[in-house]
Amino acid sequence: MIEALIFDVFGTCVDWRSSVAREVAAVLPEVDALAFADAWRGEYDPAMARVRAGNRGYIPLDELHLENLQIVADRFGVNLGAPEALNRAWEKLDPWPDVVDGLKEIRRSRIVAPCSNGSIALITRMARHADLPWDCVLGADLARDYKPKPEVYRAACAALRLPAEKVMMVAAHNGDLRAARAQGLATGFVLRPQEHGADQKTDLGAEEGWDIVASDFHELAARVAAF
Repeated sequence: MIEALIFDVFGTCVDWRSSVAREVAAVLPEVDALAFADAWRGEYDPAMARVRAGNRGYIPLDELHLENLQIVADRFGVNLGAPEALNRAWEKLDPWPDVVDGLKEIRRSRIVAPCSNGSIALITRMARHADLPWDCVLGADLARDYKPKPEVYRAACAALRLPAEKVMMVAAHNGDLRAARAQGLATGFVLRPQEHGADQKTDLGAEEGWDIVASDFHELAARVAAF
């Protein structure tokens, strides 16, 4: 029996693109807010890749976001008087409409926790903003590394004192699930075809035979109950 579900957060649980663009528009009304949000997110994986490769020590995502914000601001030719304020946009991400109720339903019988590349501080503040009912916060800060490195999934299971086969990783990203399955976790795919906007090209369906494939968190909750 699956005793705990751990969740990717950015894209799977929350709509980062629209939420960040909203905050950008409030601070930088002269720029294309969605384009700025996309560019900021575009620096996300390259920044983590340098940590994963061992080219720099572990740095919490809050700080990587701040570094990336300055890169993107320079690219857009805008001056950020107080970049730390805009950087907190990542703590104010709104959940997809099905997430909060779906998590509450799952939580009646299972442990639910994020397994995110976000720091504990970032994910905790985001949870308060979005009313995400986590039992605890897991992820990169515990492992001091970034998904999809194996240490992140193993650290989450160890923190819960559960063997990997009793933990399910839930994500809207096939690559995240491949990495989790390689460490022995069960897998749940939830479709988020609008994460990157109307022209999204990736993760438009399950690419492997994941243990659960669901259209949203309501379906996920029903499938978990019968799993």
